[in-house]
Amino acid sequence: MEWRKSYLDLILVPLGLMSTIVYHIWLWNKVRTQPLSTIIGTNAVGRRLWVSAMMKDNDKKNILAVQTLRNAIMGSTLMATTSILLCSGLAAVISSTYSVKKPLNDTIFGAHGEFMVALKYVTLLLVFLFAFLCYSLSIRFINQVNFLINSPQDSNCIITPEYVSELLEKGFTLNTVGNRLFYSAVPLLLWIFGPVLVFLCSLTMVPILYNLDIVFGRKKGCGIKGHIGGDDGNSKEFGSV
Repeated sequence: MEWRKSYLDLILVPLGLMSTIVYHIWLWNKVRTQPLSTIIGTNAVGRRLWVSAMMKDNDKKNILAVQTLRNAIMGSTLMATTSILLCSGLAAVISSTYSVKKPLNDTIFGAHGEFMVALKYVTLLLVFLFAFLCYSLSIRFINQVNFLINSPQDSNCIITPEYVSELLEKGFTLNTVGNRLFYSAVPLLLWIFGPVLVFLCSLTMVPILYNLDIVFGRKKGCGIKGHIGGDDGNSKEFGSV
């Protein structure tokens, strides 16, 4: 009987989550092949140019660099704190014996057994834990950039703008992954009230994320061109879209 009640969970929940996963695989390929057509790729180019400008004129812009990185760290810290607080709340709900763990059986579809209810809360807990891990690692990398971006240029070319840019990109990439995990928790949270809401919410999030991730309205020939040169004379060029 429980198997018959859970057929909607077995069909709609994987379909909804798969739509989000397929979209992010497509987005990852888009960022790698056509980075300037996405917000993520365009912002990455801008951050590399920013690091190069900060380190080139460090005497005048060192305070600006520290304040900007501090704001980024504060944002990641806020999200990491929110994630761990939600983890604590979910852990308290899972370990409790109150009826709050039991959904309204007469008003929702899907399975209502103890195993399924526990699976919903444990899945949410794992998502928030991984989001907290990504935010924590993001803070670690941005903290390293906070020190290195103000370091004096040495003759051995150990601390270069390219190296600092790579650390900054790792930090912002982890922050982006943490944000996407946080977004994926929204349909999983609705799973408590039934699998139909998970499927509908996942399908709704795909066009919303698409409009947030893709650059629209850029005229042909008006792309971003930037040269990030190292001390060895090599440079990286970002052509126009």
